[in-house]
Amino acid sequence: MNWQEISGNWVHIPPRTRGIIHFLGGAFLAAAPQVTYRWLLEQLSLQGYAIIATPFVSNFDHGAIAADIVDRFEWCVEQLHLSGKLPKRYLPIYGIGHSMGCKLHLLIGSLFEVERAGNILISYNNYPARRSIPFLELVEQLPTTWGAKLPQAFSVEFTPSPEETNDIIARNYQIKRNLIVKFKDDTLDQTLLLFPVMQQRFPDLVSMLTIPGNHLTPLSQDPGWKSGTEFSPLDAIAQWVRLEMYREPVRLKDEILRWLNPIPSMRPLN
Repeated sequence: MNWQEISGNWVHIPPRTRGIIHFLGGAFLAAAPQVTYRWLLEQLSLQGYAIIATPFVSNFDHGAIAADIVDRFEWCVEQLHLSGKLPKRYLPIYGIGHSMGCKLHLLIGSLFEVERAGNILISYNNYPARRSIPFLELVEQLPTTWGAKLPQAFSVEFTPSPEETNDIIARNYQIKRNLIVKFKDDTLDQTLLLFPVMQQRFPDLVSMLTIPGNHLTPLSQDPGWKSGTEFSPLDAIAQWVRLEMYREPVRLKDEILRWLNPIPSMRPLN
């Protein structure tokens, strides 16, 4: 099945579905998740997970973005059940977020009554606006350079702020089972700040995993090299390059699937 746009979401449904993955991407990458995260999402769909990727445009009101995402996702699930594209039996719903998508899943799990079997949070990022938006950081440096006062219009922050977000999670987060993924070479990751907050909330059901990669590893795409009628030395080189390029995203995909389905003998249900 190809990607379909349904109720403001991008959907990819396998022939036999064992669960639903609600995916949220990073800021500036989430406007077209079916493109930017295509390889990873389609690999998960091949294993029997219906993918519902909700695009969003980043702004300063992250709470409002989360509310809009919840409305579109729930309406999409209802439409899929009514149309018969998803079976009417119970299907576990898992949230997967990358970067800002992690923050949004955490807000959704804290501020709204949603049903989730668990969340996977990859490369968690909760920086303040001045760090997330380079232009604001540059403007903040101008008063020091010119001896001027920073204009009030530029004194902006996300809602909720990073500190408020941590407090909301610590008090209200309801999704018990969580996997937090950190990449070894990710300079934007804030997992080490999130993990103790989550562990205090659900000490026995939150795990952290550190694997090779960087902040852009989830966006890796398949170059689609196809061998000719005869296998040539160029084909051998291309396959070796592809293997090296995909070592880290394949590891990420395998770890996600291992956490989603810790019993390897299970197969997608009819």
